[in-house]
Amino acid sequence: MYAYIKLRMDPSSPAIPIHYNYLIQSAVYAALPEDMAVRLHDDGFKSGKRNFKMFAFSRLLGRFSLDRTAGTITFPEGVSLVISSPDTGFLLALINNLLTKSTVRLGQSLFYVEEVRFDEQKAEAEVLTVRTLSPVVVYSTLLRPEGGKYTCYYQPGEREFDRLITTNLAKKYEAFHGLRPPEGEIKVQPLDRPRLHVTTYKGTVVKGYTCRLKLSGPRELLQMALDAGLGGKGSQGYGCVGKIERLKAGKTKP
Repeated sequence: MYAYIKLRMDPSSPAIPIHYNYLIQSAVYAALPEDMAVRLHDDGFKSGKRNFKMFAFSRLLGRFSLDRTAGTITFPEGVSLVISSPDTGFLLALINNLLTKSTVRLGQSLFYVEEVRFDEQKAEAEVLTVRTLSPVVVYSTLLRPEGGKYTCYYQPGEREFDRLITTNLAKKYEAFHGLRPPEGEIKVQPLDRPRLHVTTYKGTVVKGYTCRLKLSGPRELLQMALDAGLGGKGSQGYGCVGKIERLKAGKTKP
């Protein structure tokens, strides 16, 4: 399920940092009932040794003004935020709190909640076309021959990208539903040239890609991609995707 949140920035508020993912994540937890926030943060949904938060969110979507020297961004005409999750209780609790308070604070900046709407996007077949609403992050942590670890990031179109996407979605499915994931691999075909985004989250560099993607594979895993995000670090503001529907005239709409 998806929540679309329309926000308006208080004109007297200071600009927010360009790398604002942690601020949004913090605002999400702050908007939840305390017991739910603690349970989700500390435990989440488990699959083996992995712990999944089972939500993803988009970038702040709207016209913006960027100050690269100061490293800040403002949104003079309002902004939209998309949050997706298979956990309906999580989304309802989050939105109820946001509507009750009618404000969201991102760091030192105040935003007013102007509108909220829900949407349920369905993977109806074993092929799904999506657009990325925040960069998709796929990576492996590898060992250096001389010792130490490093992170290797992959982009859509690479074989390892598909394997890791499949493994991630299978574990999310198992963690959320408590069932064995369906057999089959997710194939990912980029429909545009993937665009690299280098961001930071709490001081750590994160690399992800945005583009339109054609996903093929088990319908249950495609549904998990829509609801819980595609790839890793969804609760940190990566991997949120939206379904693209094909119109009769050959056009597309989000």
